[in-house]
Amino acid sequence: MSLLELKDIAVAYGDHVVLEHLNLAIEQGELVALLGPSGCGKTTTLRTIAGFIQARSGQFLFDGRDYTRVPVHKRNFGFVFQSYALFPHLNVFDNVGFGLKLRKVDKGEAERRIRAILNVVDLGEYAKRYPKELSGGQRQRVALARALVINPDLLLFDEPLSNLDAKLRVKMRVEIKRIQRELKITSVYVTHDQEECFSISDKVAIMNGGIIEQLDSPQHIYQAPATEFVARFVGFENFIELERQGSDAASAGYVSPFGHRFALPNHGRGRDRCKGAIRPDEILIGKRGDAAATNTVEGTVAISTFLGKQYQYIIDTKLGPLVVNSAADHLYQPGDAVFLNLPGEKIILV
Repeated sequence: MSLLELKDIAVAYGDHVVLEHLNLAIEQGELVALLGPSGCGKTTTLRTIAGFIQARSGQFLFDGRDYTRVPVHKRNFGFVFQSYALFPHLNVFDNVGFGLKLRKVDKGEAERRIRAILNVVDLGEYAKRYPKELSGGQRQRVALARALVINPDLLLFDEPLSNLDAKLRVKMRVEIKRIQRELKITSVYVTHDQEECFSISDKVAIMNGGIIEQLDSPQHIYQAPATEFVARFVGFENFIELERQGSDAASAGYVSPFGHRFALPNHGRGRDRCKGAIRPDEILIGKRGDAAATNTVEGTVAISTFLGKQYQYIIDTKLGPLVVNSAADHLYQPGDAVFLNLPGEKIILV
């Protein structure tokens, strides 16, 4: 049995349904990130787990117990907020110890736990400082220490790094992952930043319209998105309507509505009608080619954009506009006739 299970959870604000039949299972010690566009339901899911929002229907199980109607103050969950939510009139030591004070933990035990967790987050020397005397990264670590010091059963993060600059975000996500693994604490992490999410998570739940479209490891989601939405979300920009030709068990041939033939290794058991998706970096561009060749498409350069290490081209083809990234050592001009090779092993079916 998973440590945390959401079963057919539905949440609505008035007549507006945010989550509908949402299911999620998280194992002990995992860090699972909820990722998706604004309004997809990821923060609502997190707040439902925390107990800030009551589900309209469905069940929330935690460690085998029904937590669906357990009030928030009886859930031993730590919460790290986007805004840090530190008390400006309390120093670091007292901010971290606030939850222990509410729980009436013995003073000696509380002091021991506070000093221990401050050392874990590398803030042992900052115990007497006030929030205004700290950097953004230090404040975030205080908020993390405050959530950890209560020895929570579950740690919840609500976009904790969004207020930090880019360099500090990279440093802090490494720190969060280090601490999470060191303490082996099960965590749910909400973010809109794909790079942050993939770098920190054991599993990622891609959300869309109040449901989870795919739950898997970051590597598998990046390499094998299950749906067109997920594929677009993780960087696939080119989609081609395909119809299956033949039934070879190891590979299959597909044809576009305009007669372009595509050989796709390892897609022998694919659907008869589907879409092929490929990233801009994986299409090869050149001025010479055979228009009748398999996995080849003719086109004309419509737009050329310099991106530093490479150029990005919009290529007009019979299949529609295709986005292609190519090395900056050769420039194609708008109006140039080109041939595009779409390697079959780089095309995924959605």
